[in-house]
Amino acid sequence: MTKKFLISAAIILFLLASATEAFFIFNKQETPVPEPLPEVPSPAAPGNEPENEPGNSSIPAVLNEEGATPAGIKNAADANNQFATALYSKIKDEGNVFFSPYSISSAFGMVYEGAAGKTAEEIRAAFGFPNDSGERRASFASIFNRLNDKNAKYDLRSANALWAQKDYVFLNSYIDVLKNFYGAEANNVDFKESAENVRQEINSWVESKTNNKIKDLFAEGSLNAMTRLVLTNAVYFKGLWESPFEKANTSQQDFYLDSGSKVSVSTMNKKEDFSYAESGGVKVLEMPYQGEKLSMVIFLPAKGSTISFEESLSLEKITELRNKLTGADVVVSIPKFKFDESYSLNDSLKKLGVSEAFVPGGADFSGMDGTKNLFIDLVVHKAFIEVNEEGTEAAAATGVTMSATAMPVETEPFTFKADHPFIFLIQDNESGNILFMGKVANPNS
Repeated sequence: MTKKFLISAAIILFLLASATEAFFIFNKQETPVPEPLPEVPSPAAPGNEPENEPGNSSIPAVLNEEGATPAGIKNAADANNQFATALYSKIKDEGNVFFSPYSISSAFGMVYEGAAGKTAEEIRAAFGFPNDSGERRASFASIFNRLNDKNAKYDLRSANALWAQKDYVFLNSYIDVLKNFYGAEANNVDFKESAENVRQEINSWVESKTNNKIKDLFAEGSLNAMTRLVLTNAVYFKGLWESPFEKANTSQQDFYLDSGSKVSVSTMNKKEDFSYAESGGVKVLEMPYQGEKLSMVIFLPAKGSTISFEESLSLEKITELRNKLTGADVVVSIPKFKFDESYSLNDSLKKLGVSEAFVPGGADFSGMDGTKNLFIDLVVHKAFIEVNEEGTEAAAATGVTMSATAMPVETEPFTFKADHPFIFLIQDNESGNILFMGKVANPNS
């Protein structure tokens, strides 16, 4: 049996450029940054900058999560989940949706570490980051370590990196925070002279971290001589159902689109004991992956009510529905699907209140370089997902109640027939952290 069940990958990239071209032309005498890290000491008066000390580019195998607490990790997960539903409301449309809120939050965590003033306030408000830097960093590190658990029964990996103009001055303190708490690899590159080569290098890194699922993320010409820093986060997931679908039970069935038309789709079928709930016309199904530390949760509104459900979707709504899940015998029919989505998030983030970060001359990323000469030029997110029957068969718990005075009565199983659009998420069962979120509007798209 092929070991691939679900492959998901997400990548978020930030392109930061100079506020004005004149600044970089004027500052050609910047202190060079030696290999291997683009580090500099704290800002000094012009002409009195001390020489840089070579840095250590090695990333610790386990990030520093000293000071992390269950409450702090839960706060970080809740903030990520709140952002997930907020962003979903901005990018949803009539078609399929898929993104990784964790990837975006993780990358913006690195951006936030270098932000100050109103720029930092807007990012914090949109993402719910804790004010306490110790709590924030330890929580991010703890979640990162958990996601990169090599002993897990699934393959889940997260990686961060920064790509810095080799002769532009960045603060030691900023580089160190990204390395120690975000596991970010530092790379010296030359956007000024060879932006195209750097683009290919970054795209190659993306491919390697996502098992070649995300390719050519940056189009030709998307990086240029004014680029000074690119921050990247990549997430890759491959998991097997705790209880797999039998391929022999897969059949062609109708899937009814919101437009009223229908398409024939390959649909997986099985009867199993799952966590299940019905509330307010919405059916909820939770299916664990092998190891039962991660699950897919599917929200199936009644036919024709997808839009109204999306409009009411919030963290509180998700939590309310998940709290109603209970073990039940369920007849499940779910379409196989495979698609990828790409997003330019500049406008969506502005709608969520992150605006000053994009303003040349107005953005304050002085925590990165000691100046206000950087701003966010581009935010790109891309994700891929495939869902099918494959997996490894495992035992499932079944509850049976018997009475001493009557024969056992077999209750009628619930039916979960996903033959119309549904919303789904993939989450960490312990923290509740939403790693991926999406909507299947048309499995054939």
